[in-house]
Amino acid sequence: MLQAVGRLPDGTPHYAPVGELLTEGDRVCCHLCGRWFLSVASHLRYHGWTKTAYIAAFGLELGNPLSGPATRKRRSAALGARHAEPAILGARLAARERAGSGALTEAAARAARGRPHPAERRTKTLAALAGVDPAARAGGNRRRGERHRARIAAQVAARFGFATFEEYLAARVRAGLSMAAISREAGLHKDWVCRHAPVTQRPAPGEARLGPVARALGHAGVSAYLRAAHVEQHRTVAAIALEAGVSRWTVLAALRHHGIEPAVHAATRHAAEARGRSAARALGFASIGAFVAARRAEGAPWSALSAESGIAPTSLRRYQQRDIGDN
Repeated sequence: MLQAVGRLPDGTPHYAPVGELLTEGDRVCCHLCGRWFLSVASHLRYHGWTKTAYIAAFGLELGNPLSGPATRKRRSAALGARHAEPAILGARLAARERAGSGALTEAAARAARGRPHPAERRTKTLAALAGVDPAARAGGNRRRGERHRARIAAQVAARFGFATFEEYLAARVRAGLSMAAISREAGLHKDWVCRHAPVTQRPAPGEARLGPVARALGHAGVSAYLRAAHVEQHRTVAAIALEAGVSRWTVLAALRHHGIEPAVHAATRHAAEARGRSAARALGFASIGAFVAARRAEGAPWSALSAESGIAPTSLRRYQQRDIGDN
């Protein structure tokens, strides 16, 4: 008695491996009973199965004739002798026209969409790929990706009346659009647009949202606005973000892009520095650090220095440490 090699998800036993059509000479093995036939397709009526259901259940290719190689050759020879018949000749010409126009490829793609890759085809594909040089395969994938990118970019450019995607992108950046706004308009993912946009054409961080605010306040650009607000006026990142109506992260990214080092607690530290300079002048020293160094050298305690200068001992220690670091 034949032993089943496995069972389908519904419990049906099978006597040949899934994804493989066993052949022996002119005969092929039936997965459902393990017997051998010239063609399994006609035998399936005995089991109450259709060819389509059989192929789907056992992971075979949709065009598999379910017959041995010798049987396929005999059928091909018989069909070749009938090529001159009007009906067959007309069908061949129509098929050739469909293949040349691309309609056949589109129909095949529609038929395959959503259908699982047959195990038999997967095995053949892996066997074919095993003989291909990995570098050549990677090169082919890269070229296919480049062609796909070029096709998508050309479609977007043509939709908005531009010759190239680069021209479209440059025009949108000049108009002040962010990469997110450009991607929404083009119907593409923002990461895709950023990845395929030339670096020189990408908007600077925060340009789209900070640019209008900077110009409205009378500045030449975002860089001048940030330098005036953060460096000269000592305004905090949070205060700039509130004024511009953007997030702190947008302001921080713009500051770093324009080479401005963000200062933590800028307003508080600026006010503390002003108080320190005023106290140093009143005490007759060039800086609080010099005052601390002179008085500590005389043996004065921190509490006495704080009483003289009106500055907390912790702040006096910071002045001293900063002067030591500068020296």
